[in-house]
Amino acid sequence: MIKVNSTLVSSKVLRRYIVATLLFLGALVAAQFVWAQASQTRSPQNPTPKPASGAIELLPVQGNISMLAGAGGNITVQIGNDGILLVDTGLSTMSDRVQEALQRLSKKQITYIINTNDEADHVGGNANFSKMGRPLAINRASGARVIIIAHSAILDRMSAPTGQTAPTPEEGWPTDTYSVPQKNLYFDGEAIQILHQPSTTDGNTIVFFRRSDVVSTGDMFNPNLYPVIDLKRGGSIQGVLEGLNRLKQTVIPADHQEGGTMIVPGHGRICDAADLAWYQQMVTIVRDRLQDMIQRGMTLEQVKAAKPTQDFDPIYGSNTGSWTTDMFVEAAYKSLSSKQQVIK
Repeated sequence: MIKVNSTLVSSKVLRRYIVATLLFLGALVAAQFVWAQASQTRSPQNPTPKPASGAIELLPVQGNISMLAGAGGNITVQIGNDGILLVDTGLSTMSDRVQEALQRLSKKQITYIINTNDEADHVGGNANFSKMGRPLAINRASGARVIIIAHSAILDRMSAPTGQTAPTPEEGWPTDTYSVPQKNLYFDGEAIQILHQPSTTDGNTIVFFRRSDVVSTGDMFNPNLYPVIDLKRGGSIQGVLEGLNRLKQTVIPADHQEGGTMIVPGHGRICDAADLAWYQQMVTIVRDRLQDMIQRGMTLEQVKAAKPTQDFDPIYGSNTGSWTTDMFVEAAYKSLSSKQQVIK
């Protein structure tokens, strides 16, 4: 029991004191939670510690799915009785280390590779892995040691017209392309949906592992960086947003938006529906701001000076590296200016 001298402190004042104390403690706990969340989504200027140079991290996701980090782009790994399936293969210089990590999981052979785009940090290991192992029984006539799946636009870019030098070795080209909105595959006891989604380029692929409830997004979604929009290859901010909206319809959260469908992005940490929702909102807000500025006749220089991404820059912005905030704003501005984009 707390005894209070009624001549000094009324019961009403005491209640106010207790309420104020509880509110202060609640605010302190909330601040600590926000700080913890922010530490998980730090910007490239303040990154979380990375593995030592040349190191590969093997991280379980859920179901049959793991993620290999440290090979350039993230590699999604499915392992089961039928063999190994990879979504992307990282840089070519990291193939030996990737293979060593895979051998710790399974002695089976890589059967399928699915490429989400044609960037070197996603397809660089294709040629190396295509030379490993024995010819596949499921494709005995061709003598192929691995089946590489990608959208037809990716094969067009990795190969070259007759008489020209291809930018990538022929051994690393896709051997099974698709040009329809969706290609289906069943492997390791799991249905896999391979979905074409133009976004950072016009040839991006999303891979959905239905039993494991995991989505591999490629470069469309990066929890640490603004989306890399390649205008020369058909990328646009509107395409990125449409892809993120599609992902939101696919990804189902568990309790309180945490857990449920897990997401392996092209770069960065493993994510869930809450991470995706925040990123999608950011892209929507930036797109709307740029659209409004364009409709008001503002030039690119004026838009950059207005800093339309300023409130998001601490998380996604960068002034150095291969993809800066200015480069993102410029690419997004040009993609919205060059066409009469329909806001959805």
